[in-house]
Amino acid sequence: MSRINLASHPPIANIQENIVFAGNGNVALCYEIKLPEIYSLSEKDFEDLHTTWFQALKSLPVGCIVHKQDVYQKLKYSAADLPNSTFLEKATYQHFRGRDFIQHDCYLFFILTRNRTLNNSKFVNPFRNISKQISQQLDENVHSFIGAVSDSVSYINNSRKLQLLPLPSEEINEICNTYFNGFNQDFDTDILLDKSHIHIGENYFDVLAVNSELCFGENVQSSKINEHFTSDDFKFHQGFVDGLGLTLNENHIVNQLIYLDDKQKWRKLLDKKIEELSKSSNFGSQNKVVLKKIQHILEQINADDSSRIIRGQLNVIYWSAESKELQKIASRIKTEFKELDIIPYSPGGEERKNYFLNSFFCFSPNFSNEDLYVTDLKHALCLFINNTNYKSDSTGVIFNDREFNIPVLKDVWDEKKNRIKARNFAIFAPTGEGKSFLANNILRQYFEAGVRLVIIDLGGSYTKFAKLYPGQYTILRYESGKNLGINPFYISSLDDLSPERLEDLSVFVFELFASDVKISRSQSVSAKKILLHYYQTVPRQHSLESFYRFIENNQKTLLKDLSIHPDYFNIQNFLHIMSEYVGDGLYSFLFEAGEDQTYKIEDKRLIVFELDEVKDNKEILSVMLKLIKSAIQRTIWKNRAEKGIILFDEFAKQLKFENVLESVEFYYQAIRKQNGAIGIILQSINQLPNNSVSASILENTQVIYSLHNEKGYDELKKRLNLSSHDLNQLKSIKNNLSGQRKYTEIFIKIGKQSNVFRLEVPKEVYAAYLTDGAENEEIMALYEKHQNMEKAITEFSNPKNK
Repeated sequence: MSRINLASHPPIANIQENIVFAGNGNVALCYEIKLPEIYSLSEKDFEDLHTTWFQALKSLPVGCIVHKQDVYQKLKYSAADLPNSTFLEKATYQHFRGRDFIQHDCYLFFILTRNRTLNNSKFVNPFRNISKQISQQLDENVHSFIGAVSDSVSYINNSRKLQLLPLPSEEINEICNTYFNGFNQDFDTDILLDKSHIHIGENYFDVLAVNSELCFGENVQSSKINEHFTSDDFKFHQGFVDGLGLTLNENHIVNQLIYLDDKQKWRKLLDKKIEELSKSSNFGSQNKVVLKKIQHILEQINADDSSRIIRGQLNVIYWSAESKELQKIASRIKTEFKELDIIPYSPGGEERKNYFLNSFFCFSPNFSNEDLYVTDLKHALCLFINNTNYKSDSTGVIFNDREFNIPVLKDVWDEKKNRIKARNFAIFAPTGEGKSFLANNILRQYFEAGVRLVIIDLGGSYTKFAKLYPGQYTILRYESGKNLGINPFYISSLDDLSPERLEDLSVFVFELFASDVKISRSQSVSAKKILLHYYQTVPRQHSLESFYRFIENNQKTLLKDLSIHPDYFNIQNFLHIMSEYVGDGLYSFLFEAGEDQTYKIEDKRLIVFELDEVKDNKEILSVMLKLIKSAIQRTIWKNRAEKGIILFDEFAKQLKFENVLESVEFYYQAIRKQNGAIGIILQSINQLPNNSVSASILENTQVIYSLHNEKGYDELKKRLNLSSHDLNQLKSIKNNLSGQRKYTEIFIKIGKQSNVFRLEVPKEVYAAYLTDGAENEEIMALYEKHQNMEKAITEFSNPKNK
């Protein structure tokens, strides 16, 4: 047994920024790689990434080593990034804290070796330090090496899908210490190297490697079919060796080494090997197999002028606190290799020690020819893992990743407009798939983050959520024969009568009596003149009835007094159409004068308009939407610095009436001037008429949510110009509504970025989002009993405490 003490044999002599001067004379440039999210890449994306890597690395100097290292560790989710203040935030925090997941860290090291020939003997002592004199002589080559690496890094960073960030010195030291400390937490230890195993602290280590041309099967490629998600009607792709990545779900490191050699030297060497094997091929079938493979490699190199000969190795170092577990992990890794038609090598004794020590980046040039396969760079790059965990933004709405169901924050507001220019959103899902549940999840988190909400609801889906925030909400519910208490003409003083207010009022008036006519500039000016004259003449109790009577009483002289041509304001037409809304008119109750209630919503951050009773009446619904628009303009849009969202739930029922779509389009146009967003919820995109107005709405909707739809997603793809991989992601959606961890899956597209996320919530949040059924009735009964929604939900969620 041998013991290594790093204090007496430090691997790193010096670090300058991200440049490491190793104790053995090698120099390494160290980077962290930011990779795309797992499941977000299409077959073409994998091909593009392969091309990017090839173009970036092919021109690096002879003697350079590229070492890509993917470190996967089993950890407990800390929940430190989750908000933990409100009732539902605390429930979410407690629900996910401590959940098992795999943390993935990806590094790229460019190594300039002291031995530029890259031709080592079988075993090299990696801890043998060299003299300072040699180290100083090596500095002469470092500058040009840094320049070559910088060019490669710039090329990769321009690819958009990959990002290389220089590693700070403290992180480089941490990588070194963690590796040689065997990933043990809270204590330092020695490395014990035995013939049967590597033992570091509480962990046992072993290695499997791909180190020879004989390991490979027929071919390798940039991606392969993901059998888990692929179905009869679509193919879902994953990286060629992704089975050795996150989905392995074990503590392990994947090391991918590329020795960039002299093409001509290795071409001659391969020619010599072929000549030798040709003479001995009759002495065994194994020689024939090797000969065939080497001939194939040489043919590829000779046929492709852009080829770059390399020697390489892929190895997987894995560990566990139980030595008997190593065999199970090895079995899983071998199964993954078998699916790739690759036969790994299992080093033992001195070889195992050699593989473990030389898989640290400062020592990776120490492998000998016997430890490396010879191939083309393009072949080797197929073994790169090009994706990682789901990425959390610094702020946003909590969803869950598809691998471990841990929370992921997605910034669907995008304050700096990095991904989207319009933050409007749409939710698509058939009945029963959880549209309102998802909407509750999004809106509740926005609300708790300080965003003001206006919900125009035809289904009563937000009452329970609202009641969690006493004093901060108001629900205005339409009841037959009654008004909403919104008086668009109400002003507290003439100071309220700003040009913007007059503009809004003139639009409101024309929408009521000339909704089917496009209003000219002349007509708009006329209406504003009449409105200003009305307010200057009538000092108090302003209302539609009052305005109507003012025009009726002054109809003979009004236009002449204000120098308005009769073509620009048809008084008789106005009096005739508007008579329905005043006096004994059929819809006069909608505008009955009384105390204006908009003051009740001015200080509320959550405003719900429940219009369920009016959803089938075109005229009343149309007027209601106009009244609501008037209220929004006077309250929510007063302060442009304040974030606000307007949601149209059960939008399809509103769209049955032609003028509603135009009314909603107004919101989309107006929201651009505000710090806000519009949301719509539809069962199918086909419920949105295929016309220019709808096209404008969809064009300004850059956040898309889609739940499972058994009828398919072809129309969604067509109308939203989704990519083929977007469609594959949609088709891969699978819900799990049984078992311990229930979740639904959601396709989310933010600008051009898309993936499938999960929505798993704790029982308290589930209770808060329920919109119908016996459970919902039970919660509402408990609310009636306690007059406290938190208490009702707590009692419902914990029946033992009843």
